[in-house]
Amino acid sequence: QVQLVESGGGSVQAGGSLRLSCAASGYTYSSNCMGWFRQAPGKEREGVAVIYTGGGSTYYADSVKGRFTISQDNAKNTVYLKMNSLKPEDTAMYYCAADSVVDSLWWSSDEYNYWGQGTKVTVSS
Repeated sequence: QVQLVESGGGSVQAGGSLRLSCAASGYTYSSNCMGWFRQAPGKEREGVAVIYTGGGSTYYADSVKGRFTISQDNAKNTVYLKMNSLKPEDTAMYYCAADSVVDSLWWSSDEYNYWGQGTKVTVSS
């Protein structure tokens, strides 16, 4: 089992920045991939960004490329999502996820069995 605890959500104005953190504990070496998904009201959960914890490869949704950066601190078993130039359409509940996932399916929430409780991000115009 892997436990994930997110922090760092909040409310910002458009153009602002936030950093989300996800601390993993438990059987963490069973998961090769950690990342972030988000879900806005009435919408499906979508992949935002992931990092492959062994080699450091990263993947991003097109909608956040150039604005969001995912990184990791292996010593702390923690993954971060730095979000810059935030837009109102980034408003959502953000969830940390982890599992052993092939890179071609990083974006699919069905591939992840371990989830955090979510942290809310609200961007006002």
